[in-house]
Amino acid sequence: MGLEVKNKMSSEAEVKRLWRSADAVCFDVDSTVCCDEGLDELANFCGVGSQVAEWTKKAMGGGVSFREALQQRLNIVKPSQQHLSDFIASHPPKLSPRITELISKLQQSNKKVFLVSGGFRDIITPVANLLSIPLDCVYANRLIFNEDGSYAGFDLDEPTSESGGKPRVVGVIKRKYDLNTMIMIGDGATDMEAVPPADAFIGYGGNVIREKVRDNSHWFVTDFQQLIDELS
Repeated sequence: MGLEVKNKMSSEAEVKRLWRSADAVCFDVDSTVCCDEGLDELANFCGVGSQVAEWTKKAMGGGVSFREALQQRLNIVKPSQQHLSDFIASHPPKLSPRITELISKLQQSNKKVFLVSGGFRDIITPVANLLSIPLDCVYANRLIFNEDGSYAGFDLDEPTSESGGKPRVVGVIKRKYDLNTMIMIGDGATDMEAVPPADAFIGYGGNVIREKVRDNSHWFVTDFQQLIDELS
């Protein structure tokens, strides 16, 4: 067994130890808590799905800056307030298998749970409600509309609208709640960036496997049951 393999195994053991002892967990939402990508689904609803999916792939793989990809995708979709409202009404959240059980188990163990997403608060609010996560524990982007309800842009002051935003949010959460050990769980490159200040990252590939995340995660799982089992 080579040194690199040994290091990988010992690192995985350390992440598992931190997972069991953590007092808080931050989850990405798109392709992690939910099976799909919210903006991609909104784009499909607006009839421009294939164009937007290419930009999503670039962003999640770390090929372009997150803000650039977000701006390009929204410029294609240009969702109006009515489009967004109709989409949310007709598309209930598609939760990943066993995520409800996992989050319930964390909450029962008095571990704080946060949703930290590059997606949009309007789309994520129903997800948080389903999982009994308080809305003040949701950190996400905000769409901006003109007076007539047409698309005007997105809030550039939200840290999750740019690369490097998730570590900023995690740092804010740790200080605000005086947390000792926080774990970040997600499928994308922007989630992996959250360590530090997160104490460990767990890569999730149950919906889509990003090679960069799989290859650079000390612990990479494809089923949330693996995390549930580790808590038992």
